[in-house]
Amino acid sequence: MLSILDRAMVTSRFVLVVFFFGLLVGLGLFALRFLGKLAKMATDVFVMSDEEMLLGLLHLVDSALVASLVVMVALASYDNLVSRLAEEAAEAQMGWGVKTDHSNLKIKVATAIIAISSIHLLQVFLRVDEHSADSIMWRVVIHVVFLVGALLLGVLDRVSRGPDGRGH
Repeated sequence: MLSILDRAMVTSRFVLVVFFFGLLVGLGLFALRFLGKLAKMATDVFVMSDEEMLLGLLHLVDSALVASLVVMVALASYDNLVSRLAEEAAEAQMGWGVKTDHSNLKIKVATAIIAISSIHLLQVFLRVDEHSADSIMWRVVIHVVFLVGALLLGVLDRVSRGPDGRGH
């Protein structure tokens, strides 16, 4: 028989639904901004320079990566912590969403952050004359920190899974 505290702890996971709903609302608002950027780009397509067009496309790619990151975190976390989505995921052919454990999710998030950081760094390099040397240096340093962090997460994941790859 579960104690009151045990039941409260197990039931508290449903509080997370508020956060996941908030992520969905935020994702919807982010999608509206994306559409606004796309519409602006479409109206200016013939007056933009190639560099401006490339930067605009990089902003769109960046937005898509951020949106994908939010969906990935929300789906995997909801499935792992609140309610299993196995049947719904199978029907929607989204088996990847329910097969993402916390360890795998951390590595996917780190990889997405590196991709987003890379795009931001590329945007800076395309307009290097608009940024100070210190600003560029710090952006590169931060990017390298993200890379090292992701590599360490991968190494720790490999070590924690053990030689057979199944975990301890």
